[in-house]
Amino acid sequence: MRTLILLLKLTTVVAAAAATAAAQEPVEAITRPSKDVTLAFVRPGKIAKVLVEDGQRVTEGQELVVLDDTAERIQLAQLKAQAEDEIRVRAAQAQLDQKKVDLRKLEDALRNGGATTMEVEHARLDVTISQLSLQLASFEQQQAKLKHDEAKAQVDRMRLTSPLVGTVQHVHKQRGESADALEKVIRLVQIDPLKADVAVPRPQVGGLKVGDAAEVEFDDGPGRPPVRAAGKITFVAGVGDAASDTVTVTVEVPNSPARPAGQKVRVSFPAAVASAATASDRKAAKGSQP
Repeated sequence: MRTLILLLKLTTVVAAAAATAAAQEPVEAITRPSKDVTLAFVRPGKIAKVLVEDGQRVTEGQELVVLDDTAERIQLAQLKAQAEDEIRVRAAQAQLDQKKVDLRKLEDALRNGGATTMEVEHARLDVTISQLSLQLASFEQQQAKLKHDEAKAQVDRMRLTSPLVGTVQHVHKQRGESADALEKVIRLVQIDPLKADVAVPRPQVGGLKVGDAAEVEFDDGPGRPPVRAAGKITFVAGVGDAASDTVTVTVEVPNSPARPAGQKVRVSFPAAVASAATASDRKAAKGSQP
């Protein structure tokens, strides 16, 4: 009986040690850009300028490609002139001021017997009409400003700017070519930081959560020692893959050396090791109880 108990304790300790060793085993993955975007125009047009080339570094907001916007800029200038034109508003205001003066004179004349009630009522109606004319002129000017803003937005859409700090992966269109709406024009990638989607065996996932530390090991080639970099978890899948019994965990790691994406790496998770070690201690303690 005593021998059987010892064997059970030994089995528990061995199983706990195996779990810890499994948690310490790095998992292979392939790095990818943290951002990968392909830009396109929302309207068709002819490419007038291509301001970057493949492999060029770009900053956020940098202008990349421009469509021919000659006609649109002429229309924009016309709408700008209309939006800034205050002649109609000033003329309507002057007319209103004159109608108010006429009304006051007729009201004075009415009190002195020099005007009729009907003449005064007509003058009051003229003031009301002039007030409405001023409001209409102001409204039309506001509409002109809105049309100008809309046209400016359309012109802005004829320019592609970078939404990120990264590298031009490929320019699909060149100067002089036509681009249809939503047709690929330029692809940008951001490789600092890098990301890797790691298929972690389900038993190793444990209590891993977003924000936990991860260690990423890069192989820099034959004869060179592997380079380890500290990363962090940015995503833990809520659904695993039953066929492989794995759960996808996305890791983000700084990439100041600008290593290209698509490199094989080995990823380990200190939190998984700590969790497995704690579980091992508990099993060992439980197994040591008589």
